Amino acid sequence: MRTDIYRFEKDEASVSQIHNEAHKIAAYNGLSHKQEMKLNLLSEELIEMLPNLLHYGTGMFWIENKGSEYEVHVKVEPENILPTIDRDKVLAVSKSGVNAAAKGIMNKIRIAAEIMLANYAQTADSSAMIYSESPYTFYDMGMYQDPYGYSSAWSLAQYRNEAEGDTEAWDELEKSIIANLADDVIVGIIGKSVEITIKKKLV
Repeated sequence: MRTDIYRFEKDEASVSQIHNEAHKIAAYNGLSHKQEMKLNLLSEELIEMLPNLLHYGTGMFWIENKGSEYEVHVKVEPENILPTIDRDKVLAVSKSGVNAAAKGIMNKIRIAAEIMLANYAQTADSSAMIYSESPYTFYDMGMYQDPYGYSSAWSLAQYRNEAEGDTEAWDELEKSIIANLADDVIVGIIGKSVEITIKKKLV
């Protein structure tokens, strides 16, 4: 099943509508209250980063499933192509250009999406851009070699595998709601859009 697609206008996000879509698919599939709560929580985590991403354009939200495999989707369609020269302006959170916001798993997911939004015109038909220097090492760590239909794709599960043995990174993962609850979170470029997909098996 696939829910209706809820469209977000620029700089607007409604959590109440997200709960409605989660409830619909939960009721249709006979999910338990606990399973529905997990779906709601994952949806809320995804929606929390939307205000930042909607700054660049409009967004779409939907949930779909095949059996017990559920996916929560957000797709952002940029209104304008951001020049490479603006990338650091988009990502910087201080005048020094040091992106302190890269701390925390949710912020890493959001920044992975912002990097792709800022560069989609250049990366849509080429290999992924690599950021091997701090604070973007996490981006390189989570990139898929084979992006499964995406032009470029970053995966939380891939990042988790690469982060094993890194005490600081592992501590962030253990404290993160989404890292503990989701099976994977994939950020990928499809055409000129950037899509974030949370994957979760509900049993």
